[in-house]
Amino acid sequence: MLWIKAFHIIFMVTWFAGLFYLPRLFVYHAMAEDTVSSERFKTMERKLFYGIMTPGGILTLLFGLWLMLGYTGMNVGLWLHIKLALVLVVIGYHVWCGKLVSDFRHDRNRHGHVWYRVFNEFPVLLLIAIVILAVVKPFG
Repeated sequence: MLWIKAFHIIFMVTWFAGLFYLPRLFVYHAMAEDTVSSERFKTMERKLFYGIMTPGGILTLLFGLWLMLGYTGMNVGLWLHIKLALVLVVIGYHVWCGKLVSDFRHDRNRHGHVWYRVFNEFPVLLLIAIVILAVVKPFG
């Protein structure tokens, strides 16, 4: 089970690296004023979202599910239910990022760079809460 946990953590780090970096690319993309820069950001965003973030997210979820199945029968407590609810929020954020990648790809961006700077901070809060729940296991 420790190998499964290790791979779960590795892919979670990969996923969150993308969740931190993609909105930062959106900041710079929203500030880009020339076509060459805009096209470069479109390529970077697409490759990050589809080549790194999405596989990392899928593998995180699969290894996490495997971990949960391995611990069936244990009284896991409220902390796990809260963590799973936050994971659903992370999935929603990931999907929202995909929508924003699509908007940029089709030149339909509706937000300024300041909005993306704020948007960029949300996964940090989710990561802090999820790690605390997984390690400290409050709410027994």
